Amino acid sequence: MGRDGRGVRAVSDSSIEITFMYRGVRCRERITLKPTATNLKKAEQHKAAIEHAISIGTFDYSVTFPGSARAARFAPEASHETVAGFLTRWLASKKKHLSSSTYEGYRKLVEHRLVPALGTHMMVDLKRKMIKDWLDTLEIGNKTLSNIQSCLRSALTEAVDEELIENNAMAGWTYKRKSAPTEEDDIDPFSPEEQHAIISALGGQAANLVQFALWTGLRTSELVALEWGDVDWIRDEIMITKAMTQAAKGVAEIPKTASGRRSVKLLGPAMEALKAQKAHTYLAGREVFQNPRTLERWAGDGPIRKTMWAHAVKKSGVRYRRPYQTRHTYASMMLSAGEHPMWVAQQMGHSDWTMIARVYGRWMPAADTSA
Repeated sequence: MGRDGRGVRAVSDSSIEITFMYRGVRCRERITLKPTATNLKKAEQHKAAIEHAISIGTFDYSVTFPGSARAARFAPEASHETVAGFLTRWLASKKKHLSSSTYEGYRKLVEHRLVPALGTHMMVDLKRKMIKDWLDTLEIGNKTLSNIQSCLRSALTEAVDEELIENNAMAGWTYKRKSAPTEEDDIDPFSPEEQHAIISALGGQAANLVQFALWTGLRTSELVALEWGDVDWIRDEIMITKAMTQAAKGVAEIPKTASGRRSVKLLGPAMEALKAQKAHTYLAGREVFQNPRTLERWAGDGPIRKTMWAHAVKKSGVRYRRPYQTRHTYASMMLSAGEHPMWVAQQMGHSDWTMIARVYGRWMPAADTSA
């Protein structure tokens, strides 16, 4: 490492390099001194003084090494900012650039996961091992682990850009405790008999909503945002131009991707449900589907699941699955009926039709092609 392993060594005829650890970083700095035996001894004493100052918290990198490029990293405004302070500031800066649902997801991760676990540490002290040791204590699935790491990775990328830290501890690395489940593991569509049982257990607007969801494959956020002005009665299509998540609090947002903005063909059962729904909301000329209890637009997936869906599934005797399975059911029915994966992908707002074929193609071989 240097002179007899003491962190001091001659590097030229006119300079000596000393090596020391500061905030978990191995630092090397040069002193303009001819590397004589006497000067090497002085360098050792200087190194010892630095390490003592570090140990008692009085070391100021920029004062000791004013010409060092590394000094900026350890400037007071950088080295004294905690993880909690930075993440709070970073989150506030993202609010105007992210969709409501994405921002809300980040907010929950920052406030309920990252800050409680890592917030008291200094930004410059944050290391991969520290993060890994914490993640290893969490009893959560890989999807949540991935979400936590994605949020932190994004934040640390901006911290590097601000020169608060030199390296992103999350860059090029992902922690996994076990093999992630495949996409297919979440696909559990409803058979025709199950669909009929659930719809029969409902009535009015609720039955119309479920039948329409099963035969259009819309996301819940798209169903909630759908308005009568989006219906093209001549072409038997609906235009999907916006979505409304629960986090958006009643504010419609454009879909995240270009493929999400699309026209969806209204098949027979979907058109029947839409025509039946006209008796409830058409004259008002706003949202297509309402919460029958409040006669207002649904607020999102949560209220649908809790106040309508769970009760209907239980009453029908059908094994419980979440409402999003109506979307999986649509894809499975279309493919089993012989529709081309590219058409199904377009209908559902996906850009990758090969994924559609791979994930859904094996489902529901007994589907009625004349349905």
